[in-house]
Amino acid sequence: MEESMFQRLNVACKRLEEIDQELLDENTMKDIRHFRDISKERANLEPQVEAFNKYKKNLEELEGAYEMSNDSDPELSEMGKEEIKRLTKENEELEEQLKLLLLPKDPNDDKNIIVEIRGAAGGDEANIFAGDLFRMYTRYAEAQGWKIQMLDEYPSEAGGFSQVSFMIKGKMVYSKLKFESGAHRVQRVPKTEASGRIHTSTATVLVMPEAEEIDIEINPNDLQVDTYHSQGAGGQNVNKTESAVRITHIPTGIVVACQTEKSQIQNREIAMQMLRTKMYSTMLEKQQEEIGNERRLKIGTGERSEKIRTYNYPQNRVTDHRIGFTIQQLDRVMEGELDSIVEALIHYDQSLKLAGEN
Repeated sequence: MEESMFQRLNVACKRLEEIDQELLDENTMKDIRHFRDISKERANLEPQVEAFNKYKKNLEELEGAYEMSNDSDPELSEMGKEEIKRLTKENEELEEQLKLLLLPKDPNDDKNIIVEIRGAAGGDEANIFAGDLFRMYTRYAEAQGWKIQMLDEYPSEAGGFSQVSFMIKGKMVYSKLKFESGAHRVQRVPKTEASGRIHTSTATVLVMPEAEEIDIEINPNDLQVDTYHSQGAGGQNVNKTESAVRITHIPTGIVVACQTEKSQIQNREIAMQMLRTKMYSTMLEKQQEEIGNERRLKIGTGERSEKIRTYNYPQNRVTDHRIGFTIQQLDRVMEGELDSIVEALIHYDQSLKLAGEN
């Protein structure tokens, strides 16, 4: 192990001890934001320290194994040599594991997410595809044991959605789906196409880490709140009371709406949650633009105008253009089997970080 890495891990061990002492202080509990931050830092440091302690213990055991390998008794000597092989291999694996554990962590990785999908270019077919993507993500979420909460939806008469917003709650949701933002392109023969000609349509996906109240402060005087009747497919009223809520944040121009609940109060709470999340996402984008890091440009900016993936139905093929990853299992992907794509994106991101492109 390189000396610089060894020193970093020693610092991590000391920092973990400091945090444990700090968490015993009553004053720490009174500062919610600080308590949350150091609790997250501890959760990040703990696996590093555990792996490092195991690595150091193996180094100590290796000394004994080397002595045993030089023993005059052939049987003991052979046992020592086998132990050297085992411990050396284990430490090589631990070192690779520690390299990944030491990579900079995205502080939002453990957050829930709000996903917004819109039909884009392609008319009815784009809306239908937006519905297909919605189904794909919900199937994937169900397979992960995550929970889904509908926030807002505008069904299309031809099927699918012109726009749909939903929250996914669970363990490390953002870490797995944060690279899904962008324009998703579909190539297939629409059901409405009589001649059998292949059309190309797009739907946009926006994935935002959920913002908590302590992340974003909103001045009530900056809000314009409107209520209206909930709408169903085709524009028909499905609620005789004005339960739907639209909130406009005047300084930024951000508009959110919710009509999924029967209660205006519930819709307002959800809309405020959406507003905080959109404002938080905008703040993160500005921070990333200021950093202007190369890795982010390579993995994808998350802009909705950027075509990140193509779903080719005639060839049963899915291609992620950012990393040049192709899989001939579109039918499975659309049923929510996204693991291979998600893992490929995460591994690519990690490889760039290991190469120092961060």
